[in-house]
Amino acid sequence: MSAATERVLIKGNEAVAFGAIDAGCRCYFGYPITPQNEVPEALSTLLPEAGGQFVQAESEVGAINMVLGAAASGVPALTSSSSCGISLMQEGISYMAGSQIPGVIVNMQRGGPGLGDIGPSQGDYFQAVKGGGHGDHRNLVLAPSTAQECYDFMFRAFALAFKYANPVMVLGDAIVGQIKEPVRRVPPRDAVPAEDLATLAAPWRMEGFGRRGPGAQPRLLKSVYLAEGALAERNRMLMRKYESMKADCAFECVDTDDAELIVVAFGSIARIARSAIRQLRAEGHKIGLFRPITLFPFPEEALCALAPGRRFLVMEQNTGQMVEDVRLSLFGQPGVSPASVLWHGVMPGLFIGADALRDPMLQALKEK
Repeated sequence: MSAATERVLIKGNEAVAFGAIDAGCRCYFGYPITPQNEVPEALSTLLPEAGGQFVQAESEVGAINMVLGAAASGVPALTSSSSCGISLMQEGISYMAGSQIPGVIVNMQRGGPGLGDIGPSQGDYFQAVKGGGHGDHRNLVLAPSTAQECYDFMFRAFALAFKYANPVMVLGDAIVGQIKEPVRRVPPRDAVPAEDLATLAAPWRMEGFGRRGPGAQPRLLKSVYLAEGALAERNRMLMRKYESMKADCAFECVDTDDAELIVVAFGSIARIARSAIRQLRAEGHKIGLFRPITLFPFPEEALCALAPGRRFLVMEQNTGQMVEDVRLSLFGQPGVSPASVLWHGVMPGLFIGADALRDPMLQALKEK
């Protein structure tokens, strides 16, 4: 069966690997950590077969700096890890953002803080969307909730990385990475062809005089600006770029037209919440789902459009992180008071079903 029509039963982690290959990734550097090990395991075979380079680095620190080096030459490069491993990559991610070097980082979150456990968590939301490293920078962040989206979002991640010359993080968790589902290996309709990534990289990639000729102007990718006012101007430029990323906000609305209560959730918790909402709507309760797909930029305009006359319940698998962005987005909206935005947290490391989310939703409907 050809890749264009193939439908395979695979884990979300394996879907990441297939999606990366089909999106044009030709370099992977990483270090093993549960629960994302199927990503490097699959790519260790797939990438050499596709003419790419796979390297198991000596550490996460080494891996992210290898991504930086490969991406600086214009090659679509990927790394993956989980939570505490991403912490070790943060310095390199900041250097990539400061130097405007694209790259894709996959984080299949595990429980924390510290070593935690290998169960599901959304405890890295702040780490991902509030910079993900030192200095004043931002990463684009995509949050898949299915194995199919793990495949599809790799196309979007590489396209956005090269469009904005910026790191992109795909933020999953142990459920998303380990769940096994049918995945169709068909590029999304809006997929950017791999050859177009090379075109986007042409103005800045490091090629050497051997390819560009002895008369070519040197190219320099750097994150150090020592002249008076130079760093301030650089950060103003980056700030304008981060603002422009709002053009690529993505979200999903489910049954929101008649909803009295809007559940706001992302990733695996959004998937579980969807099942609970389906059950409760069958019982006559008017509940809908707003799922941010881009966590940065956060789709605040779309969320605010739902605000009049509605109450909101933020559900996430942490002790309260995305709820801050929801409250900031809705602050000052007509008819929305602080009491209109409720929160329910699932503790990291727990595997729950839809039944665990029904009572919090019903309670939120009753509160005034």
